[in-house]
Amino acid sequence: MTETKTKDGDPPENGKSSATLATSVYDRLRHDVLTGLLRPGEKLRTDFLRDRYQIGNSPVREALNRLSADGLVEREDQRGFRVASVSKDDLFELVKTRCWMEEVAIRESIANANTEWEEGLVIAFHRLSRFPRSSNDGSYSSDPEWERLHRAFHIALISGCRSQRLVTFCEELFDKAERYRRLAASGVPERNERDEHQAIMDAALNGDTDEVAKLLREHYGRTVQVILASGIEFLASESDTNPDFSISPAPASVKKKGAP
Repeated sequence: MTETKTKDGDPPENGKSSATLATSVYDRLRHDVLTGLLRPGEKLRTDFLRDRYQIGNSPVREALNRLSADGLVEREDQRGFRVASVSKDDLFELVKTRCWMEEVAIRESIANANTEWEEGLVIAFHRLSRFPRSSNDGSYSSDPEWERLHRAFHIALISGCRSQRLVTFCEELFDKAERYRRLAASGVPERNERDEHQAIMDAALNGDTDEVAKLLREHYGRTVQVILASGIEFLASESDTNPDFSISPAPASVKKKGAP
């Protein structure tokens, strides 16, 4: 019997459609980039990825193209793909943009506050606060469940803005910022993140939009300082090793007029 092949010569894999396979390898490759398993600047050769994910050429190429559009992979003319590089300038721009977009989303969430949003935020905080920051008591070790609950808390905070496009954009910024934190993680940060999260939640439930925005800027600013202090090797080549970093409030033009 002649083996059926896809249009690019790859045999079907486990009866799954090409779209399903491409989504699967996209999700796995995206995870490996965001968590630092694939390092900034690392060459992404097709044969390496085929072996790593046990997948054919076509899904690999589609995944790489999608990740290139996401900004997590860089395409080099005639030279294939690499994991997106990192830099201080990119980190600063990323965090500032995240703060500005989340401030807009939070203002909208508070303006539209209802019981469902408030309960979702309280539950997300409760779940996060009950889970240990590190999976290792002796030294810092990133815990996937804490990471998941941490993300869920920050998304719950902005989930009432009534704009799925805005929430999706904020999620993308969150993930890219977390990539820097995970690349830099080498020890338990000397900060009380539980209290920081509680203060943010309390201000949101009290409807104090200015306070929530300020607390978030401080919260993310501390993370930037942790990243810079870690001596992350990918940023070490830049001449200014410890620049000042501050985050201004969102420009007035992007705030909803009349919002609290």
